[in-house]
Amino acid sequence: MNLRKTAAIVNGFIHDFAAGIWLAALATIAVLHRAHLDEPFVTGVLNGLERRFFWGSVAAMIVIMATGAGRTFTYVDNWYGEDAERMRRRALIVKHVILLACFGAGYLWVWGKVFHG
Repeated sequence: MNLRKTAAIVNGFIHDFAAGIWLAALATIAVLHRAHLDEPFVTGVLNGLERRFFWGSVAAMIVIMATGAGRTFTYVDNWYGEDAERMRRRALIVKHVILLACFGAGYLWVWGKVFHG
């Protein structure tokens, strides 16, 4: 296997791994927020953790964007044929628009949990 193929595989792995970290960070923020609503005496500690997870999710988002940009350089053109390739490109655009909306909605959802009062 040549270096270019190896780099493409590693880049894809990092991209997917960062997406998992992003989602896990947002889920953790929600759980921590619920815990400090239920037990107010731990609010000071959990607020700090929420902020750490928030900024960790921002770092994961930067990695997702950077490795996603890297994927455009390793894109295999016409792998499935011309007609399938047109459909594939359209599907990729739709998928990424939906994912971008999900990222935005995720940050809107946790923003008030992390940066309250």
